[in-house]
Amino acid sequence: MTVSVPADPYDFELDPETTALVIIDMQRDFLEPGGFGSMLGNDVSLLASTIEPLQQVLAAARAIGMPVIHTREGHRADLADAPPAKLARGRLSCGIGDPGPFGRVLVRGEHGHDIVDELAPIDGEPILDKPGKGAFYATDLELLLRNRAVRRLIVTGVTTEVCVHTTVREANDRGFECLVLSDCVGSYFPEFHQVGLQMIAAQGGIFGWVAPSSQLLARLEAAGLLAAASTSTTTII
Repeated sequence: MTVSVPADPYDFELDPETTALVIIDMQRDFLEPGGFGSMLGNDVSLLASTIEPLQQVLAAARAIGMPVIHTREGHRADLADAPPAKLARGRLSCGIGDPGPFGRVLVRGEHGHDIVDELAPIDGEPILDKPGKGAFYATDLELLLRNRAVRRLIVTGVTTEVCVHTTVREANDRGFECLVLSDCVGSYFPEFHQVGLQMIAAQGGIFGWVAPSSQLLARLEAAGLLAAASTSTTTII
């Protein structure tokens, strides 16, 4: 079944059987007060506002059996996969690998590196630990998608202009079609968020499509895909 989702620059044609939900870097270090993002002086509430709409999308994806893939940006404990230039950038007093309120900053296995409780993965949902901004770089994301015959991605997470944008660009070059949900991605800088979304849909969708999550959920419900789930939970609609 193909579902047509109203989007910018035109409708996104979605086949749930060949589509995956990708949730990028919804980690405590980026979203919660006291984490790395907060330590850098950012207003983390701008990112945390994505949690509630993303919960609804995640519940819908699980209800219809759509593959869900989570990513986390972070590094090995020995930092061997962290380029010296990345470690040095910003001249931070507390940077990657340093002790912070949530453990060592952006180090795998630390409390801050993990995904927020509201969006915690369940059994069967892959978690990709990526050392860079893009979800395809130095990971097996493309292999996972090809093995599941996935051709379309619903892209969510943080931040809009960095890890989300990089992932969408990488996906586009690999032939995947991406729908970015505007209220399920966020930035510490509202102006970057807005321009980032405009860049994705510009020139006839040069990198992909953009739509609010409400459009996606409404079309899935209208197609009858959420009928059974909507009778058992109130978190989807």
